[in-house]
Amino acid sequence: MQLLITLLYILFVLSAIVLVVVVLLQEGKGGGFGDALGTAGQQTFGVKASGIHKFTGAVAVFFLGSALLIHYLNRTAEEGPVLDQPLIQAPSE
Repeated sequence: MQLLITLLYILFVLSAIVLVVVVLLQEGKGGGFGDALGTAGQQTFGVKASGIHKFTGAVAVFFLGSALLIHYLNRTAEEGPVLDQPLIQAPSE
């Protein structure tokens, strides 16, 4: 179970990095990081870059889904609800 959670954390961080880069590469109203690439960036993505928008959406869905899955797996890996645990442990005699 811990190996699965670790793998999900790695994929979560990688998807976050990819999402940031892809969003920065998209052409906005005032330019952006895609303009820094010059004509190579325009040739790569083109004026009507619907492919990169679909890719961005897919990465965003994976990012949010992995975040929810990590949260769920971490909650089930714990001993139980936090509210059921005592705040102060009674000293054992």
